[in-house]
Amino acid sequence: MGDLLVDTTLLAPETPEARPSLGLRRRFDWNFVSIGLVVTLFAVIAWNRRWVCDDGLIVLRTVQNLLDGNGPTFNAGERVEANTSTLWTYIVALVGFFGIRLEWAAVILGLLFAVAGMALGLDGARRLHPSKLIVPAGALLLLGLSPFWDFATSGLETGLVTCWLAGVWWLLVRHATRPDTRPWATVFLLGLGPLVRPEFALVTVLGGVALLIIAKPGWKRALLWIPVAGALPVGYQIFRMGYYGLITPNTALAKEASKARWDRGFYYIADLLDPYLLAIPLLTLVVIAALVLRKLPRATTVVVVLPVIAALCLLFYVTRVGGDYMHGRMLLPPLLLLLLPVLAVPLSKWTAVPLLVLGVWALVSGGWLRAPSAVNHKIGAHSITDSRVFWLDTTGKAHPILAEDAAQVPGYLPELAEARAGKEGPVVAVSLGHRWLVVPAREGTVVSSPGALGFPGMLLPYDTKVVDDLGLASPLASHSLSIKGWPMGHDKLLSVAWTLADAGRGTPEELAAATGGVVDAEEIASARRSLARPEIQEMLASVRAPLTGSRFWENLVHAVGRSGLRYDRNPYIAQHGR
Repeated sequence: MGDLLVDTTLLAPETPEARPSLGLRRRFDWNFVSIGLVVTLFAVIAWNRRWVCDDGLIVLRTVQNLLDGNGPTFNAGERVEANTSTLWTYIVALVGFFGIRLEWAAVILGLLFAVAGMALGLDGARRLHPSKLIVPAGALLLLGLSPFWDFATSGLETGLVTCWLAGVWWLLVRHATRPDTRPWATVFLLGLGPLVRPEFALVTVLGGVALLIIAKPGWKRALLWIPVAGALPVGYQIFRMGYYGLITPNTALAKEASKARWDRGFYYIADLLDPYLLAIPLLTLVVIAALVLRKLPRATTVVVVLPVIAALCLLFYVTRVGGDYMHGRMLLPPLLLLLLPVLAVPLSKWTAVPLLVLGVWALVSGGWLRAPSAVNHKIGAHSITDSRVFWLDTTGKAHPILAEDAAQVPGYLPELAEARAGKEGPVVAVSLGHRWLVVPAREGTVVSSPGALGFPGMLLPYDTKVVDDLGLASPLASHSLSIKGWPMGHDKLLSVAWTLADAGRGTPEELAAATGGVVDAEEIASARRSLARPEIQEMLASVRAPLTGSRFWENLVHAVGRSGLRYDRNPYIAQHGR
């Protein structure tokens, strides 16, 4: 008996006070297991849908130029901000600095950020219901929605967006449930909103108001929050205006982000709601919210209301600008914000049936429901398309990630190489009617790529200037007027005469002859007269002139007026100053 060791704590009688703590620990363990299972499932699904779209490759060309010492621009020697998310650009560049292939860096980072965002959102919802057994609710909607899986990678900033939105909300919940928490890290992260995406300045402001209500810092300390939150975004905005000469990324000009297109915006919403029968889970979650959120302590009211208001503001913005051509992409941030308070909810006899409805919907939607453009492999109305399916079809790859996966896409690089064969020196190459036209260039080689911009930009030599007639990487096209009735993001299109007039060597007649008469000499001459207009010359100097101190200052002080410069896409009209 002397050798027998007995843990007397096991023999001690269980007191009433001990029972709740043991039960509480068991419930908390289950909650973390539940969160872990959801996060793991999402990670597996997103990994199985891994890809990088052409727009993601646009980001990576800028990153590569930055790493090569050419600055954060799509083409060396022409300062154009072709990426919308500043923070995503520099995070990918930081990883790429260590020699990791940029396409894979974008895939892994996007996935890690998206998974972290899901985990933070679920844990924030858990913190709203301490000592209760929670199960996924809103998370089931995300698990059943294929665009949410697809854009976890894609090379775009969506994963970072998910992480930032959920992370900021998690911090605010933590402040609401633990009032002694210091706010400085939260203040700094809130300030990053405009660097994640410019429109997230709305979330930054609303989050700052929520933190003021929660923390009650007093006006003196609240004033100190302003430089903490604003140092990076304000500093970058000054850099943007001085370096690029604009007040927004060039993508905002190319897509006319201030223009109202309400009808297209409502269609864009319907394009996401209808295929997945989203009315079913959304109404079910309204019922669940009514059952569980009204029981929360008053101190947490602000963190429940904040994401809903932010979601409605972003939804208003997306609807007003007309949505996007990528199915569902721009609606994912407001949808995530709307779901944050109910990503996970307590399990009870009242919530069991709605949760079952959500589970059945998620299974059906995840397994079978897809956008029409994903089913029929066609571009839908207003050019909205399932971008992943489109890119898989275009490249013929199950997981197109590397730029080389698109190297043999018809109409691009093989045909360009054939058209350039035997031509010495720098050239200007433009595509017209599925045919490449190649003429002599004044300086370096310029390629005007039709439609796709990312993979040609990644695969062509980096001393080749790659531009697009849609304006994402072309200052000439981005400042042109939109074409009425064309799809959001693709409603600007300059004729090839502009590119030939801008970069071609020789008279308009010589350039027209070099195209075999396909392009009219008078159109090229009109484009050259348009380019000679003082305001267009000044705009081009803002991105092409050497970046001296005086040039930076000129760019900075005239950035507002320059951002408003527009001219007709028709060179016959533009040459007269209209």
